[in-house]
Amino acid sequence: MTPSDDLIEMARHVMDSHRYLTLGTAEPDGRPRVSPVYFTHADYRDIYWVSSPTAHHSANIAERPAVALVIFDSTAPVGQGRAVYIDAHASVVDDAELPRRCAEAFSRGGGKGATAFGPHELSGDADLRLYHARATSHEVHIPGRDPVHGTGVDTRRPVML
Repeated sequence: MTPSDDLIEMARHVMDSHRYLTLGTAEPDGRPRVSPVYFTHADYRDIYWVSSPTAHHSANIAERPAVALVIFDSTAPVGQGRAVYIDAHASVVDDAELPRRCAEAFSRGGGKGATAFGPHELSGDADLRLYHARATSHEVHIPGRDPVHGTGVDTRRPVML
């Protein structure tokens, strides 16, 4: 396994083994807003979550679709943290795309207690909508003490997923 393959595997493991991400959007005055959301993904590039269109982060996405995401294990011991940082463009899924996108978003289950929503639950008068973020870049967090990739200082390294 090459060092690059090792980082790709690390990124995939983080995305596959965690269910919450921190979604970063921009407020109208430019201040950042971060929100934890339960997510699923398809092929590491398409990230999905369900939210109310009246939530602050949803309104921010409607006006400013550029978002930043981070997926990480908050229980990792100091110096052993792993994270994936993702830049993406996000939007609410259009009603016409809901059947295909719901199938993609909820095909892997999602874990104990997760709901696999159907299109009828995310359209019309429903209180929730399906959101989609298409990744434009991925980076992995490298702890400074990492025995293979560490430099003494925590860094980020780009990966192609």
